[in-house]
Amino acid sequence: MKEPKKYMNPYLGGVLLGLVLIVAFWVSGRGLGASGAPKSVIVAGVEAVAPSHAENATFYKEYLSTHEHPLKGWLVFEMLGVLVGGFISGALAGRLKFNVDKGPNITSKIRIIFAVLGGVLFGFGSQLGRGCTSGSALTGMAVLSVGGFVSMMAIFGTAFALAYFARKLWL
Repeated sequence: MKEPKKYMNPYLGGVLLGLVLIVAFWVSGRGLGASGAPKSVIVAGVEAVAPSHAENATFYKEYLSTHEHPLKGWLVFEMLGVLVGGFISGALAGRLKFNVDKGPNITSKIRIIFAVLGGVLFGFGSQLGRGCTSGSALTGMAVLSVGGFVSMMAIFGTAFALAYFARKLWL
């Protein structure tokens, strides 16, 4: 039986993430973030498909008046880099395959439903909290913002509290 390839050491991954954050500040003058990219793509899509709606709806009108073009935002390019980099990393590590990681007591369909539901809830929460884990917590903590530390504690505290209930998705 072939031995599965090991993942990167999580401590090394954390150090590398910190270095990426420092480089992001140095290169762009901003930290990391992700939740603004989907918003930019949605705004650009609505503007392309229904321009009259984008001109009349308050959210789209305000967003378009404060941004040069939604798809030229640095977050869009950052997320494209994350997607391409993740794809390349998976290919180089021999982990590029289409399967559903799940526990033996749950179906792939239920696992996918919970993954999508979790992603939607996290995306909604990131809009309520004015940033995702990367932007609000990591970048906030990097600039010693109290809000960044509170966000990180809330994110990990909630995950720890809910892990017991979601464990059957994995076990």
